[in-house]
This record gives sequence, structure tokens and C-alpha cells, in this order.
Amino acid sequence: MPHKPTKRRSAADQDKIIVDALRGLGRPVSAYELIEEVRGHGVTAPPTVYRALQRLIDDGLAHRLESLNAFVACNHPHHAGKAVFAICDTCGTVAEFDSSAAIKNLQSWAKGAEFQVRSMTLELRGRCKSCVAADAVQTRA
Repeated sequence: MPHKPTKRRSAADQDKIIVDALRGLGRPVSAYELIEEVRGHGVTAPPTVYRALQRLIDDGLAHRLESLNAFVACNHPHHAGKAVFAICDTCGTVAEFDSSAAIKNLQSWAKGAEFQVRSMTLELRGRCKSCVAADAVQTRA
């Protein structure tokens, strides 16, 4: 039986498949969830996905949420390695927002401490507005 050659994709093509999947999912996902999502596009090897995710993070197109051990597409590509997220412990929603004041304060501290920052991801954990409101409604009922 003749061997059918495997179609090789460039790193740029793999990155596009991965970032499109992250954007399409619209929520933080583990690398293995991401593999399942892109399997139909021929991307199945964990090392391939991890390398693509690292390139996307380096390019400011994705973030790794440390506390969730998950990845998410960047909604603010202008901040180059600096991101702030609010993560709801109740419903799991993640909101990315820009907080230049917080970033500047931390950069100032790092400079004063002669600490070289490679990347910065701030994660606020708590409850979103919708979950707080839903609890208030249930409490009143």
C-alpha cells in the first residue's frame, strides 16, 4: 500500500489555525482542549500546539492564564506582553482589560529593584457583575 505524504504546514499557518480556534472558542482553554478543537485542521501533536501557543504569546496574540493553566486569545494586542484579566470563580468568564496605571506602577517597582521583567500577566480572581447580581436576586427570593 503506497504511503500518502503528510501535508506540512508552515509555522505561520499553524499559528493562524491556533489563534483562530482560540478566538472562536472565546474562553480560556487548555492545550489539550485546543488540540481537540483543531484536530480537524490536521494539527494533532501536542508539541506543535505548544510551540504555536508560545509564538502567539511572544507575538502578543495570546496569553497564558497561570491560575487556570489555560490559554486565551488576546483582545488588546497593543500591550505587548502585559495583560490584566478578571476571572470569575463562579461562571468562569474572563475579561481582559487595559490598566496602564497598574502596569506602570509595577514597571516602576521592577526598575527600582533592578528586576528585568520578561512578561506580565495580572489575574484578578473573584465574581463578575452578573454572578453577583444573580446571587442578589436569589437572596431576595
